[in-house]
Amino acid sequence: MSANTGSPDRRVPDEETTVPLTDMSYQDLVTYRPALTEPADFDAFWERTLAEARAAGGEVRLTPVTDTLLTTVDVHDVRFPGWRGEPVAGWLLTPRGATGPLPTVIEYLGYSRGRDIPTEWLVYPSAGFAYLVMDTRGQGHDTPDQHEGSASQWYGGFMTKGIDAPENYYYRRLFTDAVRAVDAVRGLDIVDADRVVVAGNSQGGGLALATAALADGLVAGAIVNVPFLQHFRRSVEISPLGPYPEIASYLRTHSRDKVEQTFRTLSYFDGVHLAGRASAPALFSVGLMDPVCPPSTVFASYNRYGGQKDIEVWEFADHAGGGSTQVRRQLEWLRERGLGPKS
Repeated sequence: MSANTGSPDRRVPDEETTVPLTDMSYQDLVTYRPALTEPADFDAFWERTLAEARAAGGEVRLTPVTDTLLTTVDVHDVRFPGWRGEPVAGWLLTPRGATGPLPTVIEYLGYSRGRDIPTEWLVYPSAGFAYLVMDTRGQGHDTPDQHEGSASQWYGGFMTKGIDAPENYYYRRLFTDAVRAVDAVRGLDIVDADRVVVAGNSQGGGLALATAALADGLVAGAIVNVPFLQHFRRSVEISPLGPYPEIASYLRTHSRDKVEQTFRTLSYFDGVHLAGRASAPALFSVGLMDPVCPPSTVFASYNRYGGQKDIEVWEFADHAGGGSTQVRRQLEWLRERGLGPKS
């Protein structure tokens, strides 16, 4: 484990500070392992979910995009089968003229973000990687969430969509899309199937962690930045900003008998329960002043992670984490582990 400023101690905020340096002392964070509350059928639930998605079939379609104004990367529009075989959009960016097989990074996106336009995603292809950026169903521009006939896109509200049961929950579909993205890229000629890494920030970090667990053996590494979707009970109780308060608002405006069922549903999607099922090397990051994904919730999953792991601790960072400096650290970490371009 590494930290960019050493091992920070808890500090007492002054009266004008609205976000404490950390919700626990650093010494408590590095040993924090909350009790697991996973349901007995956790593995069976995910095995059934992914088997159904794969059985639905579907083809990966790549279409060259030629009007990007970019001269150093090639861009393809991607459509691959996700939940129930429904098409999920993405961008595949590769170094101009590369033939592969290339080390590959799959990027999952933050809450209410979509794949945007190709000029947003130049770091990894510029560093020699194939790079798949997955659109987020319902949140992005090009992948509707068609569950029960609803294909609309909107901002926010995903945390409680279908929360009445794990079978209906929005993140069942999104986690499935994320795993199927791994299946999709591993079948491409330009991709080195032995060097596929999943990555993301916030919601994307949570998806990277979940995919490392649910596609264990199919991914070679995971980059898990300031991950969302971790330790739900504590996150809902203490997070003042971001999407977790959507769940608190839901529970506040519904009868009290919803609480037990709500957290039962969430238990199937909690990174704390998934972390121990992953074995690929992982690089985490955390901001100790993060009001969206409190550091204790990140360490709750990091401390249970099943593979080799490192964490970058950003002492005075909020939810932005280490920003561009963290990106450089990711490139270094990939090269150190033989997951970068070969010399």
